[in-house]
Amino acid sequence: MIKAFKYLAIAEGYSFLFILFATMPLKYLGGLLLPNKIMGMAHGFLFLAYVVMAIIVSQLLKWNFKKLLVVLAMSVVPFGTFWMEREYLEGGVVSNA
Repeated sequence: MIKAFKYLAIAEGYSFLFILFATMPLKYLGGLLLPNKIMGMAHGFLFLAYVVMAIIVSQLLKWNFKKLLVVLAMSVVPFGTFWMEREYLEGGVVSNA
């Protein structure tokens, strides 16, 4: 479950960055709406899956509420899920503090 969350966090982070740096310029500078719509739906699915998995993993690892809030907040910060994955899930060594 933790390994799946790690991969999900990375995928969610890449989808966020792709929307931010690729499809948003296409939408607003090029007038192309379809790439943003497709990636927006994919990112939305990954975001919701990330939130659900974060709650499940927090229960498994007995994270306190503050740590869960930090992990959830990182999903809305560019590059945040990469930091979270490295800080809390890196190399299979999981921090409980």
